[in-house]
Formats: sequence, structure tokens, C-alpha cells
Amino acid sequence: MPHSRDQDVPIRQLLAGMKGFRARYYERRPDSMRQLVEEGQKPKILMIGCSDSRVDPALLTQAEPGEMFVVRNVANLVPPYQPDGSYHGTSAAIEYAVRVLQVSHVIVLGHALCGGIQGLIRLRKGEPDQNDFVSPWVSIASAALDPYIPPAQGDTDEDRRKAEFERLQQKPDVIERAAVRTSVDNLMTFPFVRERVEAGTLELHGWWFDLDNGDLWAINSKTKMFEPVD
Repeated sequence: MPHSRDQDVPIRQLLAGMKGFRARYYERRPDSMRQLVEEGQKPKILMIGCSDSRVDPALLTQAEPGEMFVVRNVANLVPPYQPDGSYHGTSAAIEYAVRVLQVSHVIVLGHALCGGIQGLIRLRKGEPDQNDFVSPWVSIASAALDPYIPPAQGDTDEDRRKAEFERLQQKPDVIERAAVRTSVDNLMTFPFVRERVEAGTLELHGWWFDLDNGDLWAINSKTKMFEPVD
């Protein structure tokens, strides 16, 4: 198939964006970037976000270079602490941010219309799965579904389970938020995170962004419930 110039449009847009970034931060404001180069990064926040192209944490928060250490993955999940010698990209980022960079805050940022959470619901529903990596990954948040999908105990319960699955697939925000809670809980399984939280030098936050209307919800530290942020 012949190469189309239209295929180059996304790359040209990115290159234009890089030129704009260089003009803004290296030509108009060189001191800030020079400081980051010479003194290194000193972010106060670790943001754990979703890979979804619609919810870039830096764009949503209008953060400046050097303000946030960001790790993104499918469904913004935090796995439990599991130092088994395997490859753990998200856990490595958490360790680096907390132990080396000494961040003061860790935010798990979930969002509406998350494809990873929809995949989790389909997985628990028993639909055919052909993914090598996505399904095992999203199963990290499987516990988020437990309060809403009880085990089947007969035909009547199975019908109720099917109805609940359909409801959750149509309105998955309850699971998206529950998955954020699961990830915040999993952060506390990391000894170096728990130690600093208990010492009062690190705070954990759970956020959920409503992609439909732009509202932000956050876990209330006292009630553990999500509340809209004014």
C-alpha cells in the first residue's frame, strides 16, 4: 500500500508541538529548564494515571516541567507489593518516587469511560479473552467488583448476576472509583510507603475524573467516600 501524506500528519503535529515546547521553555524561559538540568528534578507529587490518550495528567493539571513524577498504565492500577524478581514497571516508579525523590504526595487518578475497567468487567463476566497482557493486568482490581457481583448460588442468583453485570457495563463509574480505592489500598502494602504515611511525611490520594463533564472527585480522607472537588 503506498504511503499517504495523511499518515504523516500525527507525527508532524507532534514535531510542531516539540518546537513550541522548546520555544516556550528553552527560548523564552531558559532559567527554569536550566535549573532542572543542573539541579535535577525535585517533584513533590507522584501521579499514577491511566494510559488513555484523553486523560494526560500533565494536561489535566496544567503542571509545569519538574512538578510531577508520572507513571501511566492501563486503568491506572497499583499492583500489590511483590518483590519477586519479575519486571514491575509501576512498582519501580513508586519506589523511585517515594524512596529516591522523596515525594510528599501520591495520587491515583482514575477516570470515566475507562477501557481497562470495561475489560475487567467483561473478564469477570466470562466473555472470551484474547489478550496476553491486558487481562492479567486489570485483574489486579478484581476485588473492586466483589461487593457488586456476589457468587452465584442457583438460577435466580445467576439471573441477578447477569443483570448486575449489564448495569455495571452501562454505568461502570462505580467500579472505576472502587478500583482507585483498591490501588490506594495496594500502595499501603509497600513497606516504604506505609512507613512514610504512618510517619506523616507522605499522603495518599484517590481521584476520579469525569471525562463527560470535566468534574473531579476525590476520596475524603475521613469518610473514605468519593466527593466532588469544588
